Amino acid sequence: MTMIDKLKEMIGVPAAGGPVQAIWNGAVIAQSDRTIVIEGNHYFPPQDVRPEYLEESDRHTTCPWKGTASYYDVVVGGQRNSAAAWYYPQPKPAAGEIAGHVAFWHGVKVGPGPVQAPPPA
Repeated sequence: MTMIDKLKEMIGVPAAGGPVQAIWNGAVIAQSDRTIVIEGNHYFPPQDVRPEYLEESDRHTTCPWKGTASYYDVVVGGQRNSAAAWYYPQPKPAAGEIAGHVAFWHGVKVGPGPVQAPPPA
């Protein structure tokens, strides 16, 4: 990876190469060909995320250059993955393009899609 590629990843460049999915517990939580990659995380546009799988969390964290993140619990099939998704409702100017976009972690599989989701547990 070149220094330019690393900089593009750090500042956020739209993902290339087709759709990306976020899957947990057999459900596709998000799918988009318009994610923005920052620091290795795919940020999905809010309209490409299925809200029926998200519940507001009271967790918040702060990033020095992105601002304050809010979290969602991911809930599928009666199982809860606490604070497994986050977003910046009002990011700092340097991260303005990801306002409201949602990223995932804590076991949510994010990768090329569409992929065959495993059957629900």
